[in-house]
Amino acid sequence: MKTVGFIGLGYLGKAIAKRLISEGVELAVWNRTAEKAHDLKVQIAGSPADLARQVDIIFLSLFDSAAVRDVLFGENGILQAGAGRLIVDTTTNHFVEVVSFHGACAQHGCRYLEAPVLGSVVPASQGNLVVLVSGERDVYDTARPIIERIGKTVFFLGEPGLATKMKLINNLILGNFMAVIAEATVMGERAGITKETVLEILSAGAGNSGVMNAKRQKILNDDFETHFSAALIYKDLHYLQDLAKTLRAPLLTGSVTKELFGMTFQNGNDALDMSVIYKVLKR
Repeated sequence: MKTVGFIGLGYLGKAIAKRLISEGVELAVWNRTAEKAHDLKVQIAGSPADLARQVDIIFLSLFDSAAVRDVLFGENGILQAGAGRLIVDTTTNHFVEVVSFHGACAQHGCRYLEAPVLGSVVPASQGNLVVLVSGERDVYDTARPIIERIGKTVFFLGEPGLATKMKLINNLILGNFMAVIAEATVMGERAGITKETVLEILSAGAGNSGVMNAKRQKILNDDFETHFSAALIYKDLHYLQDLAKTLRAPLLTGSVTKELFGMTFQNGNDALDMSVIYKVLKR
């Protein structure tokens, strides 16, 4: 297997990169803060364009569509390296922007897949992400052997934009579940029940869910080390509001939940794990 490029070593990106390395994939990387790559012991490129000249396939894991646009089109961006690259973008993009990335990459002679993932740091490190893919089928078939090293389940949705829309819809459930688990825990404590007991009962009853399983210990231990940040779920729910507007559909619980996560910015908690909403609501 040829060397694979990787751009974006945030919490999730780094977990995905480490998973690929553990699977025997030789990586070369670029990250805006180069120090984040030192412990990976891989080749570090000087710019996205420099990385693109060394590899045929590049994975992106970035904060938002503005960051993707900068990496693709900015000074020393990927598309300055010429044609022939295959870009697998795991970023949760804006549904309008991501369609433009498909077209722009094609115009530059590159192939682009949107491939947002469901799951955060722990499933990424285990290769247990769910990957949603949109793009041309033959491009997907080329990238699939590597995608399957990070995802236990892969859904190919074809039409550009669909994978991103589905990711945003999935995060409506993710954000709502996290907020309601946090609120129910605070309510139980105020009623005189210990946090441990509240979470145990919720886990045995209506609160039993993937979100509960992933975040229960964080709430129990007041451990808000970032796996998926409050700022990211806020951004995703904002994108979802734009999608609802385009569909001329109401977004009721999602809009309220977005504003709840917006409260994390007031006290500088937005970079912490989304489970920090428990701390915000308790205060």
